[in-house]
Amino acid sequence: MIKKWIRLLCAATLMLSLTACAHELGSGLGSDVVSKPEEYRHIYEAKERIILKSIAAVLREKKIGENVSIDYRLNTIDSDYVISDEWRIKTNARVRRLNWKECEVSLIVTTEKKTKTGWELRRLLGKDQYDSFFSVIDLKIYEEMAKVE
Repeated sequence: MIKKWIRLLCAATLMLSLTACAHELGSGLGSDVVSKPEEYRHIYEAKERIILKSIAAVLREKKIGENVSIDYRLNTIDSDYVISDEWRIKTNARVRRLNWKECEVSLIVTTEKKTKTGWELRRLLGKDQYDSFFSVIDLKIYEEMAKVE
């Protein structure tokens, strides 16, 4: 129980730090102009429906996406852009069943910076931030599974 709370606290701290720093990334991480957003994958031991609900809940709680919509038929999640200062962020996820107990989540977080010519696609998140995001989703999956039981 204590281990779960420590993991939750660490994950929440990382997500809050990421959100707080996003405004100040005019140079450094956010200066990398990219042609398309990066996609990262993670495997969970849960059913598609629970994973989709968990991802949507995390997006709403962390305010990483506006108007989060779940398509249970296609096993996808899409959000509208959230605009903050000169940055905007949008999240898309796809869940794919691998076998009887595992599903793979493909996550794309699109970040853009406003410039004189319009919105430019930038790399704001690295692998560590995606790993942190996947950890928060993992905790939310356990919460969703507890609700079902």
